[in-house]
Amino acid sequence: MTESDPRRRIPRTDRLLALPEVERASAQMGERVVRELIRAVQDRARSGQIVPEQVEPELLAGLGTAGAHSLRPVLNATGVIVHTNLGRAPLSDAARAALQDAAGYTDVEFDLASGHRSRRGAAARAALLAACPAAEDALVVNNGAAALLLATTALAGSGEVVLSRGEMIEIGAGFRLPELIASTGTRIREVGTTNRTHAEDYTAALGPETGCVLRIHASNYRISGFISAVPVAELAGLCHDARLPLVVDLGSGLLAPDPALPEEPALSTALRDGADVVIASGDKLLGGPQAGILLGRADVIARLARHPMARAMRADKLALAALEATLRGPEPPVPSALHIDPEQLRARTEAVAAQVGGRVVDHDGRVGGGGGAEVPLPGVAIALPEDLAEPLRRGEQAVVATLRDGACLLDLRCVPADRDEDLTRAVHAARAVSEHP
Repeated sequence: MTESDPRRRIPRTDRLLALPEVERASAQMGERVVRELIRAVQDRARSGQIVPEQVEPELLAGLGTAGAHSLRPVLNATGVIVHTNLGRAPLSDAARAALQDAAGYTDVEFDLASGHRSRRGAAARAALLAACPAAEDALVVNNGAAALLLATTALAGSGEVVLSRGEMIEIGAGFRLPELIASTGTRIREVGTTNRTHAEDYTAALGPETGCVLRIHASNYRISGFISAVPVAELAGLCHDARLPLVVDLGSGLLAPDPALPEEPALSTALRDGADVVIASGDKLLGGPQAGILLGRADVIARLARHPMARAMRADKLALAALEATLRGPEPPVPSALHIDPEQLRARTEAVAAQVGGRVVDHDGRVGGGGGAEVPLPGVAIALPEDLAEPLRRGEQAVVATLRDGACLLDLRCVPADRDEDLTRAVHAARAVSEHP
């Protein structure tokens, strides 16, 4: 490197760290994060993207938007309510406040009145039982897959779980539930066919090696036509005659029947029909944090809670606090988006469209996240030029839209009404980037 090389003018890391603004940022977000930002700006100067004199102002500008974590909040304008790639259920204000309160020391497993240890997550358990009176007891673990694995392992061990071939389901990221169940040594006894399974198929499969019968709701796909399945009530009678527990994995977390999703089974209905344990995720239609929820007979839930695997899968204090607040607080965003008033949605959409120069088109939303498979949620969206999708995603306020038929579609179903102005500003900013790249 020669004396005239401009890279010699790049400010040293120690000088930048000594700047008052940088010292304050280091105290707030950690020196490691700040050093990474410094290195990134210095690398831009070394590669010629900026001149050395821009390093300091670029760093200070970057500190204003940086944080100790890399997750960015986004506006979900896809119309998909439970969007797995965007973190599934957005939490209610009550749940967010509960997270803040639980972030420090808390009485998650301590009785303040007696000064003795208490049952972990007792308040979340009570909230679940109040929300689903058909259940005798409840257990919360860290996610829905963990709940299924705990139930089958605790009830069947190295024995058999009887499962219809029509319920051999693959969930997201290529994970297959039969493989999950078998990963702990439990054997799956397949019955029936892909499209038709009858009561006699289950009866013929039951024997001394049977630990439980499992029913899994096909929540992320549909089979139609020449099909047959055994209703939960009939299957429960068959299991109870054989003195075997029936586990029903419903996945989506619908507590009670919902007219908006007439084909989606509810936890309370399955319990009243005789299921011994029902399983659901907390961050789907329930609208809460990631959690695996098990509801059912007190003796069966106690058996699951005593299994060593339950300790490895237990929910943390943040999930328990957010789950309780979701159940006890006002309506969370997920059911609000599901039941949004069509006229209000159209009025908001037309108002934003007028401000951003888009046209209003019909657009069906979706539940997403393994719930309400193929059920359209009629609504509207704003159609914009397709090339706005990328600058919308990369903008200061990230917006995720849907690309369809050569257009960028903004569906306001999942955008809070008080964020419409933020969405409008994001579109104007994206247009500016698109027109002057």
